[in-house]
Amino acid sequence: MVEFDLPESFNEEFMALIPRQRYVVNTMLVEGRLKSYSLSMDRRKLWAVVLADSEFDALEIIALMPLSDYMTPNISELMFHNAGDSVMHFSLN
Repeated sequence: MVEFDLPESFNEEFMALIPRQRYVVNTMLVEGRLKSYSLSMDRRKLWAVVLADSEFDALEIIALMPLSDYMTPNISELMFHNAGDSVMHFSLN
């Protein structure tokens, strides 16, 4: 899991990169590189669950994000990650 610290204020360059960041993150979610991606309400923190074999691999994935130069990552290795969409769904039929 990566916890990102975001800058206190966003300059024009940062703001211009947001659409590209969203595109890259959505692509990574579809590809399975990211399992989740969340932004705090105050826009100071981001959290991402990254599927990587090592911290180095996680850093390589982070480097692909357009906003990576503006974010300070703190990586924590997770034992597991549960999410509601990964729980078995039963058919009522």
